[in-house]
Amino acid sequence: MDANRHPVFCTIVPPHLLDRIVLSENVRRADIAQRTLEHDSLQRARRRITTARGVVPTLAAAAPDRPERTIYDAQHRTRLPGTKVRAEGSEPGQDATVNRAYAGLGATFELFLQAFGRHSIDDAGLPLDATVHYGQEYNNAFWDGRQMVFGDGDGDLFLDFTVSVDIIGHELAHGVTQYTANLEYYKQAGALNESMSDVFGSLIKQYTLDQSADQADWLIGAGLLGPDVSGVALRSMKAPGTAYDDDELGKDPQPATMDDYVQTSRDNGGVHINSGIPNHAFYLLATALGGKAWERAGRIWYDTLTGGELAVDAKFTDFASLTVAAAGARFGDGGEEHEAVLKAWSQVGVETDRTR
Repeated sequence: MDANRHPVFCTIVPPHLLDRIVLSENVRRADIAQRTLEHDSLQRARRRITTARGVVPTLAAAAPDRPERTIYDAQHRTRLPGTKVRAEGSEPGQDATVNRAYAGLGATFELFLQAFGRHSIDDAGLPLDATVHYGQEYNNAFWDGRQMVFGDGDGDLFLDFTVSVDIIGHELAHGVTQYTANLEYYKQAGALNESMSDVFGSLIKQYTLDQSADQADWLIGAGLLGPDVSGVALRSMKAPGTAYDDDELGKDPQPATMDDYVQTSRDNGGVHINSGIPNHAFYLLATALGGKAWERAGRIWYDTLTGGELAVDAKFTDFASLTVAAAGARFGDGGEEHEAVLKAWSQVGVETDRTR
């Protein structure tokens, strides 16, 4: 599989969900969803032209221990980056969206630095840029390979896309994957790509709130859905398939185990759907180990992503086996962490080298 066939243009709201809204009898909702889908399709085409396989960071003499953030305002247009409205170190302004984006970029930088010793997205101090107020009622947020972009939502089904720090962390984590394993955005490798972003997005929220694994809600996008939507978030790592069940959005299609793996040609082979399986494995591991999830479970996942052995077209079984090896290398073979990783993958029906 050529990675250039499936360039990583990563949106937080998956196309299968927008496809459902396009069928709404509410003309406004359907039109907004259609415009969002058409925009995202165009952006994917642009990324297909410019995507390069295996991005290598430019190494600095000494990577900074502080972020370099810049926030831009698109003023409801789609030309990037927009007008610069906040620079690193400047005081908060009156625009809450700008302030949330700035804080979210900082929280992401902080988690990767403090938990994993990583200096920004590329581990070389990459400046973190974000554009807010993108487009008209744009129902999405995305990482375009260079920066973050946030829509304001329609104020109906979706609210402001800076409202959840895990959304910001999710999209920026796609950049970390881009600079490390560069997982193809297709089928199981793509689902792993999405899952890595959900994992680190959740860890960023937990780190920001100083939560232990048992205190976390394990939701992705809590607070994003409008008040009349029957749902709590876009995804649940604790209970995949339960995040929403709504007349307009449909029912959350994520499986928790391989028994319910979804075969589909949509969404690059179901990358936002089948990511529920590795998501749930991580939740099971983190809660089994207890404490702060970034300290042991997160460390194992980070070591696997950045260790250099994860193939761009990795399957779930490949990734699972590497996490077992990573747990043994960092915490010792046969130790609590090693055995907990094996059990977590077994519970979701994914084989490892130990179980084959």
